[in-house]
Amino acid sequence: MTERLYYEDSHMKEFQAVVAACEKGKDYWKISLDRTAFFPEGGGQAGDSGFLNDTEIFDTHEKDGIIWHYAKVPLEPGTEVLGKIDWEKRFSRMQQHTGEHIVSGLVHARFGYDNVGFHLGDPEVTLDFNGSVTKEELAEIELQANKAVFANLPVQITYPSREELASLEYRSKIEIQGQVRIVTIPGIDVCACCAPHVEHTGEIGLIKLTSVQSHRGGVRITLLAGDRALFDYREKEAGVKSVSVLLSAKENRIADAVERLKQEAFDLKGQLMRLNLSRVQEKAAAVPEGTADPVFFEADLDMDTCREFVNLLTARCTGTASVFAGNDTEGWRYIFGSRTEDTRPLCRYLNAEFSGKGGGKPEMVQGSLTGPQKEITAAMAAFRKGC
Repeated sequence: MTERLYYEDSHMKEFQAVVAACEKGKDYWKISLDRTAFFPEGGGQAGDSGFLNDTEIFDTHEKDGIIWHYAKVPLEPGTEVLGKIDWEKRFSRMQQHTGEHIVSGLVHARFGYDNVGFHLGDPEVTLDFNGSVTKEELAEIELQANKAVFANLPVQITYPSREELASLEYRSKIEIQGQVRIVTIPGIDVCACCAPHVEHTGEIGLIKLTSVQSHRGGVRITLLAGDRALFDYREKEAGVKSVSVLLSAKENRIADAVERLKQEAFDLKGQLMRLNLSRVQEKAAAVPEGTADPVFFEADLDMDTCREFVNLLTARCTGTASVFAGNDTEGWRYIFGSRTEDTRPLCRYLNAEFSGKGGGKPEMVQGSLTGPQKEITAAMAAFRKGC
C-alpha cells in the first residue's frame, strides 16, 4: 500500500521517497513508491504529472492500493527520489474540483438535483444534473458560488465511522467500500470525495459558469474556476476590445453597434435584391421570344432572384432555362426551369459530371456544383446533343 502524502497536505509540492517497484508496460514503465504526493486518477480528476528526480512522470493511476507513476524510462527499485508535482496543473485542478463541490452543493440544496456526471477536463469542467436549470437560475447559482469563495470558508476533510455516516447527510455518486472520506464546505456542501482540494474557498479566486444545456433529461453545466476563469476573461476581453475598435464603439456599447450594422446590412441586402431583380428583368426582356434553352452565368445573384430570372425566361423561351450563380473557383448554384420539359435528367447529368448535388420537381430543380463555366457549357451542349 502506498502512503498518500496528498491526504496529509494537499499543497505539498515536493517530497522524498523510495522506489518500491518498477514494471514494464507496452511503451512505458510504471513505478511505485513507498510514499507519494502524486494524486492518481479518481473522482473525475486526472492523475498528476511531474518528475521523480529527472524522470518525467506523465500520468498517475492506482490499482489495489498501489499508486503507479507512468514514465518513459525505468527507475531501479531502492532508488531514493525527489518527487516534484506539476504544481500549476495540480493547483488549477484543485480550484476546479472545489469549485464543482460548491456549485453541486448549491444546486442540490436549491433544487434537490443530484450530480450524475462530472468531468474535470482541459480546459473546461462539466457537471451533469438530473433536472433542469434555466439561464437565469444559473446566474443566481453563480453569484452564490462566488459569495462562498469570497467568504474564504474552510474546506474540511473528515473520515467518519460507519456509525457516524449512518446519521450524516452527504452527497455521493457511487457506493463506496471501505473508509469514506468526506469533504465539507460549511453551509454549502457535504460530499464523499477522494481528491485533493484547496484548504480555503478563497484560493479558488473566481467561479464562472459559462453555459447550461439540455443533456439526457437534465442539464450539463460548464464551469471555469480560478486561473481558467481568468484566462477565459482575458481572451473574451481581448475579443471585445478588438470588436470595439473595428466598430468605433465603446466596449459596453458594441451590442448596439452590431445591431445597427445588422439593420444596415438588411437594408442594403434589400436594395441589392431590388437592383438585381430589375437587372434580370431587363436581361430576360432582351431574350427573343421563342429562344430555346437559354443559359445565363451570373456572379452575384441570390437564389430568390435566380428563381425569378428562371420564371421570366420560361415565360418567353422554349426548352429549359438555366441560371447559374457563383464563379469557377468557389462553385456554382443553379436553377433549371421549364414549362414543357422534365428538368431532372439534365440535373442528374451535370451533378454526375461535376460532383454536384441537387434535385427537385420536373418543372424546376436546383442545386450546386463545381467546375469551369466553359466545361459546364460544353457538358450541357453534349447532353442536349445526346438527347
